[in-house]
Amino acid sequence: MKSSALYLRTIVFGINDSLVSTVGFLAGISVAGVPRSTIVLTGVIYALVEAFSMAMGDFLSEESAEEYVSHANVNDRPSVISAILMFISCVLASLIPLIPYVILASPAALVVSICLSVLSLFVVGVLSARFSRLPVLWRGMRMALLGGAAIVMGVAIGTFMPVN
Repeated sequence: MKSSALYLRTIVFGINDSLVSTVGFLAGISVAGVPRSTIVLTGVIYALVEAFSMAMGDFLSEESAEEYVSHANVNDRPSVISAILMFISCVLASLIPLIPYVILASPAALVVSICLSVLSLFVVGVLSARFSRLPVLWRGMRMALLGGAAIVMGVAIGTFMPVN
């Protein structure tokens, strides 16, 4: 796979995964009635652990795939760059659903977090489609809808398993 395609895939995957899982996680614990300070703390921990885990998973899977294709040890440089891009994209994307909880009270933070995340998913889908020269509106909507499904799951779980 060409490095540019690998890096685009890594960035889109990192942003999508981080946005979807972080907003779903935060929404779930928010509707469960967890205090705002706990939401922020767990959100930061979750974002950093997820980013590191995703980066390591990206590195190991890319290296394994390259070794499978070549039947030999491979140059780690593209896999290392991909892992760094994954970490950065995950951390930055996780800030989108997290920041509303830092600056707003819970009901408003939940709504703003979800709206910003779905909008961001749409934008990433559009930008990815532009790079690939594919239909931008459909790709943006598809990414927002698929990500939105995970958000609904987080809210549903938090609703049915409240803390109080």
